[in-house]
Amino acid sequence: MTDLVTFEEREAAGGKRLAIAMLNSEKSLNSLSLPMVEALYPQLQKWQKDGDILAVFLHSAGEKAFCAGGDVVALHAGSAAYGEELPNNSCEEFFALEYRLDYLIHTFGKPFVVWGTGFVMGGGLGLLSGASHRIVTETTRMAMPEITIGLYPDVGGTWFLNRTPGKTGLFLGLTGAHINAADAEFIGLADFFLTQDLKEEVMTALTEVKCERGVAGVMEHFSALVAPQKPAGNVEAHYAWINEVCAGDLNQAIEKITAYVGDDKWCSKAAATLKAGCPVTPSLVWEQLHRGSELSLEDVFRMELTMSVNCAKRGHFKEGVRALLIDKDRDPKWTPSTFTDVNQDEVEAFFIEPWAQHPLADL
Repeated sequence: MTDLVTFEEREAAGGKRLAIAMLNSEKSLNSLSLPMVEALYPQLQKWQKDGDILAVFLHSAGEKAFCAGGDVVALHAGSAAYGEELPNNSCEEFFALEYRLDYLIHTFGKPFVVWGTGFVMGGGLGLLSGASHRIVTETTRMAMPEITIGLYPDVGGTWFLNRTPGKTGLFLGLTGAHINAADAEFIGLADFFLTQDLKEEVMTALTEVKCERGVAGVMEHFSALVAPQKPAGNVEAHYAWINEVCAGDLNQAIEKITAYVGDDKWCSKAAATLKAGCPVTPSLVWEQLHRGSELSLEDVFRMELTMSVNCAKRGHFKEGVRALLIDKDRDPKWTPSTFTDVNQDEVEAFFIEPWAQHPLADL
């Protein structure tokens, strides 16, 4: 059986080693599963403690996707196990360990490079966002598309969407809009643009640096060579419009975005995705960003675990995945069925901790 994650160490200058991890589920677009997280987490802990490891390089098999998100089909099965009471189940187990992994990357004590080529969505963005050296390429397609499946931008989305310029974080959370390499740099979710054909050269160059400070120098060198190849972005070009439509309260933002009638394909798709999305998700996005604006990173992940478990328990997530990925009828029966039917009591329920002791209390 092929390993879902492979690990390698290459000899580097000064007796150091470059640690390399590769997501190895190309057919699933490297969707992040519980076994993958269970493999990554202890190995990264080991590398963090090893004084001979110069840096960690996380990449993926194939060129289509770094990681297209969490394995939501498996999570659907876990969410289907929920009844009135909260049992121990795979959903809670996956989310809790995934968030521990994301937190570890955010707080890693040495250079952590992520090669974010192709699709970088949902759980993939969780792996990339906390890295010290975040690389995007000419094929990068990044998004937090949880509006389509009744979830919300988790994996630290509360943290990184609150740190984007203007109202861009709110807009991306509400619409699940796709962004490219230039957009990712503009909103602060990427550090370097490189072309995907350079990956092996970059890894080789990293084995030749003599100290951790040299890692950034490698990225800067290659980035300067390919800068003219960076694609044009959408977020900066539509920055004024984004801030305009997201001004005011949530209902006003929804009305302004979904009312778009122009011929811009990016704006049209964003409006259509929001309009067809789970009616509860925009309220969760709005509330998570407001509640999380001053939280510590630890408290962000604790809040998100509470929200995610409640999303699985309350059925919106299960129905969204059923319609999109299980039955594929693309006709989810949302309850409530419209944005205006969502009340504050419904929203508050997602933030109530279902445990006496929070599973991430020790972060």
